[in-house]
Amino acid sequence: MKALLLATAVFGASLIAPLHAQEPDKILNASYDISRELFAKINEAYTAAHPGKTIDQSHGGSSRQARAILEGLEADVVTFNQVTDIDALVKGGFVSDDWQSEFGNNASPFYSFPAFLVREGNPKNVKNWDDLVRDDVKVIFPNPKTSGNARYTYLAATAYAKEAFGDDDAKIAEFVGKIFDNVPVFDTGGRAATTTFVEREIGDVLITFEAETRGIAKEFGEDKFDIVVPEVSVLAEFPVAIVDKVVDKRGSREFAKNYLDFLYTPEGQRILAENGNRVHDETVAAEFKDEFPEVRLVTVEDVFGGWQKIQEEHFASGALLDKIYGNR
Repeated sequence: MKALLLATAVFGASLIAPLHAQEPDKILNASYDISRELFAKINEAYTAAHPGKTIDQSHGGSSRQARAILEGLEADVVTFNQVTDIDALVKGGFVSDDWQSEFGNNASPFYSFPAFLVREGNPKNVKNWDDLVRDDVKVIFPNPKTSGNARYTYLAATAYAKEAFGDDDAKIAEFVGKIFDNVPVFDTGGRAATTTFVEREIGDVLITFEAETRGIAKEFGEDKFDIVVPEVSVLAEFPVAIVDKVVDKRGSREFAKNYLDFLYTPEGQRILAENGNRVHDETVAAEFKDEFPEVRLVTVEDVFGGWQKIQEEHFASGALLDKIYGNR
């Protein structure tokens, strides 16, 4: 009888164990708002090399995506545009605190920066950040409370003002505030802001990542828009991470890691560069060198003291961003 019970238990376990051990054939990538076309191409290439695998996508403002995961969205991986949004997942117990060591370049496979898209011929002669405070210039970018894209715009404008006004915090706040005053509508994410500028034809200049400006011009007609790269901008890293709490539940860790590793391969880097992003792979970067104008990029570490300090001084409730945005 004992032998029969043991055999039954072993047989039952053999039926159950594979159900738990079998890796899912589908994962969800939660990404930032304007990355739809990019990851459609990334996923097409990845699944072509991995038959039977499927990548589902969720897109929205980076900060909103982080909150959605904290509230139950079961994303296996995140490909965000702001470190602080992944840090929010760390604090919530969804991502390990050493996530930046799990992939190369501090878990940022590509990068960009805030740049300008203007109407064809640049009728308002917008060349740099100081042109955005003029009374005759209407500026479009999304709500920095919900969009990582817009937070980079805020940081880039602030970095410019810091160079222009030194340690004069009042003048810096006034400068950034004037730019905010020139925004007729704050959309929730970068893609909605693009729609406002391109399809609704509101505003004189759209501020978004350089990669997005290139994509818009290509999609809607390079004869309709000009891309303006300011003399200085903020390096925008695009961090990626495995959502540990989800992959451990679903058994999808290996799939998730393999997918994010693909972004670092020459094929993945080439797709990223073809879609207007700047990449770290030296060989691929050299192939596309002539397509990317020179720009002086400053880092959040050098200008602001790092993301933790930025969060405390600029993005926390009642901090500098609230004081500027809340009065608008």
